[in-house]
Amino acid sequence: MVDIDDSKQPSEAETTDTATAASIGANQASLEEVSKHIEVLLHASEAPLTAQALRKYLSLSSKALKQALDVLERRLETGVLNLHETASGYRLQISDDYSGLIQQTFPQRQERLSQALLETLSIIAYKQPVTRSDIEQVRGVTLSSNILRQLFDKGWIIEKGFKETLGRPALLHTTAQFLDAFGLSHLDELPPMPDMDSIRAMS
Repeated sequence: MVDIDDSKQPSEAETTDTATAASIGANQASLEEVSKHIEVLLHASEAPLTAQALRKYLSLSSKALKQALDVLERRLETGVLNLHETASGYRLQISDDYSGLIQQTFPQRQERLSQALLETLSIIAYKQPVTRSDIEQVRGVTLSSNILRQLFDKGWIIEKGFKETLGRPALLHTTAQFLDAFGLSHLDELPPMPDMDSIRAMS
């Protein structure tokens, strides 16, 4: 018979700790893999993906999705892409640190928004719902139908409801596409209300 030195056998506590550490390690590996799957889907998607869509595609619980998104966000910190949440969902976008390089290399991609369009959009965003007459009163000039058409074509504004006044003019609101275009999740993320001089300086 071989004598067994009990002093060299792992205690029950040590065995439990080892099992726990192994479980945590496996969980982290799993979350890392799920985070890669999320990254792939965000790269492949032409539009932001909602949390609901990601949970459905990857069969995840809300908790698991949040943990995997946290892992992805930390991993992206060392690269040039950021995980960003907009009103329409999650997307990957190039870090603002490189916006100058993009503008310098691809100037044709820059979209110049006219002063009148920026003023009109700002009034709608900050004072919505508003009517066409409300916008004209703030700007002090007649609003061109072409300006509104551009905003409708971009999907940045919609008509929703009517003002209970003479003629029942349509009420204008911004859309989720507007928030997406400016990298916002909610309207309360808008910066402080700008004045018209600031808007003119942007044009």
